Amino acid sequence: MPSAIHNITFDCADPYPLASWWSEVVNRPIQPEDEPGDPEAMIHFDNGPTLLFIRVPEGKSSKNRIHLDLRPDDTRDAEVERLLAHGASLVSDQRRPDGTGWVVLSDPEGNEFCVERSAAEKAATA
Repeated sequence: MPSAIHNITFDCADPYPLASWWSEVVNRPIQPEDEPGDPEAMIHFDNGPTLLFIRVPEGKSSKNRIHLDLRPDDTRDAEVERLLAHGASLVSDQRRPDGTGWVVLSDPEGNEFCVERSAAEKAATA
């Protein structure tokens, strides 16, 4: 019998602020029982795994071995601008002249993630 993914876990220095940041990114609330200073914080989705933020003593030291790929409701470029204004950092711009590609950003603790084209953008070039 196969396993289901329950959590996607972020190791971090301070779980609540990072969960708050991601809460704004994905437009989902942090669990009401989670508070600043707690060793973990969670964001639940109606369907799919929970984002779990856990305090660890060591800082990030190299490239992520796993990351999230975000598909925005709006355009990729609008989402990139929104996230940069929200405190993300640009890691690598992989957009191509034909409109394909993605953008690699990092959250305030340096965890990389990608922003892909929206479903409408992909459908328009199919």
